Amino acid sequence: MNKAEFVDLVKEVGDYATKKDAETAVNSFVAAVEKALSKKQSIELVGFGKFETVLQKGKEGKVPGSNKTYKTADKMVPKFKPGKGLKDLVAKK
Repeated sequence: MNKAEFVDLVKEVGDYATKKDAETAVNSFVAAVEKALSKKQSIELVGFGKFETVLQKGKEGKVPGSNKTYKTADKMVPKFKPGKGLKDLVAKK
């Protein structure tokens, strides 16, 4: 499902009057999540899940077919952990 299809679904489920209202709601939610995660804050929606930032350790490796090695730096990455309600709903289908 792409964004346009998702906006149509939000319009239907949320009983929005226009597609523009539904798109505004989707864009607002995405912007709010981005803003919170950029400040290293977590968002927990009970039953749905938790959005948070976690530290991803750097990795060392070897390039196949050569003796070259590489190392990546530690970095913060976004993470989503689904809640029990969402897990149970998806397992039913």
